[in-house]
Amino acid sequence: MRLVKIYYHSKEEEIPLSWLNLHPDLLKIMEEMGIIELAGDSIKADGLQKIYKMMRLKNLLGVNFNGAAIIVDLLERIEELEDEIEELKRKR
Repeated sequence: MRLVKIYYHSKEEEIPLSWLNLHPDLLKIMEEMGIIELAGDSIKADGLQKIYKMMRLKNLLGVNFNGAAIIVDLLERIEELEDEIEELKRKR
């Protein structure tokens, strides 16, 4: 599998699943686990970013699929908390 860095203007932008080089069963498993949300034949850009982060963890570091999902989720939570801290600092 080849990793490609993709930039989009909006995290809400939807990308057709046919553009991805991923097996449809893998996408279904991720959707069933609550990792991503599929909208018919497309996926939102933020879901795609999450998939590629997981694949990097899996391929480069040897993290299993479930572990990669947990790591990505925790990284997103940390980022949200850091943003919240910055916002609170600005309000002082």
